[in-house]
Amino acid sequence: MKYSYEYEIQYQEVDMNRKLRLFTLENYLLNVGGRVADELGFGIKYLNQQNLTWILTRMSIEMDYMPTSCEHVVFETWIESNVHMLSTRDFRIYLLREGQRIQIGQAKSVWAVLDLTKREIVNCFDQAAFDGAVDGEVLEMSRAARPLPMPEPDDIVEHKIQYSDVDYNGHCNSCKYLEIMMNAKTPEFLNKRFRLDINYSKEVYLGDSIFTHYLADAHSVQYIQKDINGTTCCNGKIGER
Repeated sequence: MKYSYEYEIQYQEVDMNRKLRLFTLENYLLNVGGRVADELGFGIKYLNQQNLTWILTRMSIEMDYMPTSCEHVVFETWIESNVHMLSTRDFRIYLLREGQRIQIGQAKSVWAVLDLTKREIVNCFDQAAFDGAVDGEVLEMSRAARPLPMPEPDDIVEHKIQYSDVDYNGHCNSCKYLEIMMNAKTPEFLNKRFRLDINYSKEVYLGDSIFTHYLADAHSVQYIQKDINGTTCCNGKIGER
């Protein structure tokens, strides 16, 4: 089963180039995924009753065009699989113009269910709520490559996790990691065709400091975010296609 939702891009969601901010696009994708999960009966409202919640572990996005304010965008989504404690949700992104859908991007995301007390990933896909939820179509999109070591970053930028960074799960929101990356170093090619790969590996909380290491060239920016002990919390890459 596939689900589609239409949104109008708002003025406050675009950047100085009048293009949708990348971390706001990610937020749209997360909201669409959450909306479907709620409608199907296994969203946050359902999981919270068991002291569980959804967390994003990986996201890859490919865009041919970034929409601007007042343009209408349709997000189509479906569940590719629920296996090995991980749920893969796919997306196609369309620009709605004169009643026609024009595909401008696609995305693949991997989710897990977190026990809020133990802070451990658990498997609950055998629960009846998940029966019949998997569409099964595999989006033809390569998975994120393993991040390469960064021998010598161009710079390291510290950010202290603040009130506005923390979500209802009590940790830094997924989109905020990307926002912090882009505040440290914004790629110059976001008006072109590009791909984002981002991997989340460790929770960070209110008051924690994370250090964004980045290395840039003409066609890509690589990011690694570490905590004060040097443990990697998140890594990402934005590259021109």
